[in-house]
Amino acid sequence: MKAIRVHQFGGPEVMKFEDVPDPKPAAGQVLVRLRAIGVNPVDTYVRSGGYTVNITLPR
Repeated sequence: MKAIRVHQFGGPEVMKFEDVPDPKPAAGQVLVRLRAIGVNPVDTYVRSGGYTVNITLPR
């Protein structure tokens, strides 16, 4: 699947469009196909390094 991932804190240029393995749902979970996505304002704040508590990269 395709994903936008961040491997380091910084501006919009640190966002990378990548191929990643398809997630495998566990028992009691479902896998949902998305046709469109957006970037949450909180994700933008985290990406810029404004909030790094309990944040692991890549994200």
